[in-house]
This record gives sequence, structure tokens and C-alpha cells, in this order.
Amino acid sequence: MVPTVDEADRGKIRSAPHDSRMPQARTAAAALSVASNSLLVILKLIVGLLTGSVSIISEAIHSGLDLLAAIIAYISIRVAARPADETHRYGHGKVENVSGTVEAILIFIAALWIIFEAVHKLFYGGAVEALGLGLLVMAVSAGANFLISAHLFRVAKATDSIALEADALHLRTDVYTSLGVLAGLGLIQITGQHLLDPLVAIVVALMIIKAAYGMTKEAFLPLLDSSLSAEEETLVRSVLGRYENRFLEFHALRTRRAGAERHIDLHLVVPGNTHVDEVHDVCDRIEAEMRGLFPQASVLIHVEPESKRKG
Repeated sequence: MVPTVDEADRGKIRSAPHDSRMPQARTAAAALSVASNSLLVILKLIVGLLTGSVSIISEAIHSGLDLLAAIIAYISIRVAARPADETHRYGHGKVENVSGTVEAILIFIAALWIIFEAVHKLFYGGAVEALGLGLLVMAVSAGANFLISAHLFRVAKATDSIALEADALHLRTDVYTSLGVLAGLGLIQITGQHLLDPLVAIVVALMIIKAAYGMTKEAFLPLLDSSLSAEEETLVRSVLGRYENRFLEFHALRTRRAGAERHIDLHLVVPGNTHVDEVHDVCDRIEAEMRGLFPQASVLIHVEPESKRKG
């Protein structure tokens, strides 16, 4: 018996219905991220230079990479929304995965640069000035990034966008690192130990590397045509289970993801005397239910008569 799933379980995966507003929602969210990151980069860089804090400057660099990532995400979302054409028969969905992978690489580079600068300051020293200004800008940064990242996560979930999810993760990482720098600057103000500044910067960099690793797995694996998650494949099988009285068996189930798109194909074995209209009807119903689970699913069903069944 193929397992079934109730509406609550399907709700874990189901995205909002695919309509003409989805590309606009993604684009608007990505544009908001670009604007927010631009302001934060300028603010952090100015304050970092005024205070001489390598941890604030490291945050400015991180936000600069976030800005570049946000621009890449904005472009990739616009490209991914294009319909299939003569040269891209399966659409442009994987552009979002390419974008996420590039973003992760940029984060790795930023983290390594931060570690280099922090180690340099550990050896050669340097005081942090105007701590109050540094504390203020990091508090503003953490608050702004928390609000923007929460919005991006909501839109990413509603529109099933890996590029927006990666961008949201960038900003949420910024929240944690900004809070870390904020704590470090606070400790410097309390203790007077300026050595804490580069040490906090190194911790920030390690947090960034951890986030980038997770993002790389999420974005890059679909480029290798890896299967859908076990949870998603269970949902696919549950749809087939609801129609098991209309066919004999299914096999050769294959799945993969490209951005927000899911590609599902399988072989369906039916009795040899089944009328073509009946076979067509059950295939249409199966495809419709799968698109109910995954609005941008591409479903291909190859029908085989019982006489062709192996074994």
C-alpha cells in the first residue's frame, strides 16, 4: 500500500498558488533587499572607519557581499521567471540555484577576508574609538536586517524561491553577526580590552562560514539533478496511492528540482483493455493533484499496458 498524507502534512510543502503575482512579489522583495543592504553598507563602512573597529568594518564587508548577493538574486529571479523558450525547453528555474551557489561562494570569500584582517589586528594591535557610535550602528543594523530577512523568508516560502531564501539567510546571518559585534563592543566599553574586537570578528567569520556551508548544499545539489527530499517524494507517492484502484502499478519514478520548479516523471502500468479516455483521465487527475502540491511542477507520465510489465 502506498502511504497517504493528510491536508496538514501537505501544507508543510505546498506553496501559494502559482499566478502572475508571484514574479512581482519575488522581484519586489529582492529590490527591497538591495535597497536595505546599500544603506547598511554605507552606514557600517563610515562608522567602521570613524571608530577604527575591524569588527564593524568586517560587518561592512559582509553587508557588501550581501548587497552583491542581493543584486545577483534580483537578476536571477527576473531571469528565472521567463517562460521556456527554444534554447531552454525546461525553463530557467536553475538560474536561482546558480545564484544561491554564487552567493555562498561570496560569503566564504568574505569570511576568509575577515579572518585575515582580524588576525592582522591581533598581531599589530589598534584601538577602537567612538564606541557609542559603533554600538548604535550595530543595533540599527541588527534590527533592520531582522525585519527585512523575516519579510524575505515569508516571500521565499510563499513563492518557493531558493534565491530569495538564500538572500534571507544572508541577512539573518547578518543579524547574528551584528549582535555578536554589538556584544564585543559592549565588552570593550566595559573592560577596556580592545583585543576583544578582532576576536569577535573571527567568531563572526566562523558563523558566516557555517551559514555559507548550509546554503551551498541547499543551492548546489539541485544543479546535479538530485532527487526531491524524502518528504516531498512521500507526497508524490501519496497522490499515486489515492488512485491505486485505477492502475496496476507504477515504477521508474524520477524527481528533481530546478529553482521553484519540480520535475516528476514515472511509468504507469494499466490493464491492457483500459480505454485511452480512462487512462488519460487518471493521468490528468494525478498531474493536477501533484501541481496542487507543487504549483510549478512538470509531470510526465509514461503509460504501459499490462502485457509490457516486466517480471
